[in-house]
Amino acid sequence: MSSHTIKSIYTDGACTGNPGPGGWGTVVYFDDGSVHEMGSSSTQTTNNRMEMQAAIAALQFLESSGQTQPITLYTDSEYLINCATKWVKGWKKKGWKKSDGNPVQNQDLLEILDELNTRKVTWQHVKGHAGNIGNERCDAIARAFAQGKNPSLQEFDSSNSQESLLPTKQLNVAKVSDSHSISRIMNKETQEVSTLEPDTTIMEPSTSTPTNIEEIPPEMRVIQLRNLVETLHIADEIAEKGYLITSSELADLMDVHASAVTSRGDQWRWRNWIVSRVRREGNQILWELERGDEVKEENEE
Repeated sequence: MSSHTIKSIYTDGACTGNPGPGGWGTVVYFDDGSVHEMGSSSTQTTNNRMEMQAAIAALQFLESSGQTQPITLYTDSEYLINCATKWVKGWKKKGWKKSDGNPVQNQDLLEILDELNTRKVTWQHVKGHAGNIGNERCDAIARAFAQGKNPSLQEFDSSNSQESLLPTKQLNVAKVSDSHSISRIMNKETQEVSTLEPDTTIMEPSTSTPTNIEEIPPEMRVIQLRNLVETLHIADEIAEKGYLITSSELADLMDVHASAVTSRGDQWRWRNWIVSRVRREGNQILWELERGDEVKEENEE
């Protein structure tokens, strides 16, 4: 592929519902600072399968590079690390049976993972959602896949040894049909709440981030802005057409945990929109978005 040396690889998986729509993300870092990103989605899967799929993509990329130098693969999934480095050996000896005699889950992916895993790969656990740039990036990509979004991703162009932003392509990993390759770059935003008016709170991202903004390459910041604009367009369409969305869907849109949505009360502001609790259907709360500036204009009239 290239004379460039792979320094480290980060992987992550995500699933909405578990089982449900899922996605995975893999970020490859080269010794010269170049980056290559991969990802895909599946309409019906589990979080563990997505974690495995991300690692499979990482190991396939390493194998195709022809690199002989060792690398470190970082993941926040202890389950994945234990599968790849400990449990798989015993499962194979027992004919892919667990100690209780039941079949091992995800055997199809485990077989591929085991075949690709070599001694030059060091598996390293990293704490999730703790400000690690590689882990946060993979998490954002994987969760975007699970949401069905389709922005561009960074691909390493080995023909001119430079990074290039290319349209996302269909990515088939091994013999597993997790298709519809997409990715998304999103910032993790901590939230702060202040009073806007009676019964309405404002929910806006704070200026503090886990990483110094100056450490992020300019092209990365441009992509983040593009993805932010895409998110705002989606929110505008939801508001304009009067769609009702669940708490988990709203949390995905805002890129926050669901608890950050349900704990805010019946009405609050998020960026340009007033978010209102409409009703409960079963175990789901439905929310409505309304443009806050339009509400203000109507009140003034």
